[in-house]
Amino acid sequence: MKVANSLAVFLLAVATVFVHAQAQTTTSSNSISIEHPWARATFAGGKTGSAYLTIRNSGTSSDRLIEASTPLANKVQFHQENDADRVMRMREMPAVTIPPGASVILKPGGTHIMIIGLTRQLKAGQNFPLTLGFERAGKVDLRVPVFSAGAMGDGEMEHMQH
Repeated sequence: MKVANSLAVFLLAVATVFVHAQAQTTTSSNSISIEHPWARATFAGGKTGSAYLTIRNSGTSSDRLIEASTPLANKVQFHQENDADRVMRMREMPAVTIPPGASVILKPGGTHIMIIGLTRQLKAGQNFPLTLGFERAGKVDLRVPVFSAGAMGDGEMEHMQH
């Protein structure tokens, strides 16, 4: 029984690392690459979620993230959170600019992807498809791993790989 349990734990760990490696970096045909996509789990019946990632532009021209979609939601928007007089405020952004030779980190408490009108719960340990549309680089398809509801970032995966 101990061997079976150990084998099950080992296989789960290998599968988790494999899924993470698959979702780690996606490169478009141009100079845009997406690194460390992740999302937080949502509660049952919740209609909104959020996703986070890093966008790298290794090119010599700016690009803009102008759209995103997932089959799990009615719409996807880009939002910016900021602290104004100790009150967190969120506003929709029409696009996210990625300067040449730079990276833009979409993270909790800052710029992020808002998933609105979820058709199913985002559950920790699962993943979902997300398509990003760039002005110059075109479409980039991702698989986004889902972490716990209180996850704070890519560090969630670091402890799983050791």
